[in-house]
Amino acid sequence: MKLAKNLLSFFYPRMCVACGDALQQNETSICIECMLHLPETGCHKERDNPLRSVFDGRARVEEVAALMSYSKDNKVQKILHGLKYGGQKEVGEVLGEYYGKQLAAEERFSQAGCIVPVPLHRRKLRKRGYNQSEWIARGLSKAMHIPYVTGVLVREDYTETQTKKSRYARWMNVKEVFAVKNGEKIAGLHVILCDDVLTTGATAEAAIHKLEEIPGVKVSVVTLAAVVY
Repeated sequence: MKLAKNLLSFFYPRMCVACGDALQQNETSICIECMLHLPETGCHKERDNPLRSVFDGRARVEEVAALMSYSKDNKVQKILHGLKYGGQKEVGEVLGEYYGKQLAAEERFSQAGCIVPVPLHRRKLRKRGYNQSEWIARGLSKAMHIPYVTGVLVREDYTETQTKKSRYARWMNVKEVFAVKNGEKIAGLHVILCDDVLTTGATAEAAIHKLEEIPGVKVSVVTLAAVVY
């Protein structure tokens, strides 16, 4: 079995989603070198970090945090592209678990009752085959020992990609796309809403407003990356 695995890795080597180098046997999705040099924000340690300003006057949030700072000239763009469009869903779980361990050390996050991934429309889900945010939620859940919940926040309307849209256009594109079903499952809980990237905050804002229709729900936002940090 070991020989077969070695032969398979020789002819079809697993590649790091960030740098493209071949992964070692003990590495998953991202090589150790790239993990050591992630552009981490550290913003989960600061309650009044700059990410909170994204939602000022727009939505009430308990906490906002992102693992990495995103820019077009760093490896984060490659990681997110591989996660969303390259079929490398496991990288969401790997980074979700990595960040979850850091969040678990902060009481403001560790006291949350559940994690809710931003959902995809069923048409986009069929096309992609998976929801990248759900894989991030899996990793967060594993590290934080907090359940992740799907099927409560649902995406009813199919929307175009948000890429290259203005802030207002992004908001108009998503402001009525979400709905809540069986909201009693998370009533009264502090919910961590998780997604892959925070840009203008339009998607998260729309989701927050819908989640707040559930009695007693409070929402924090956690993403793998943020453009605005």
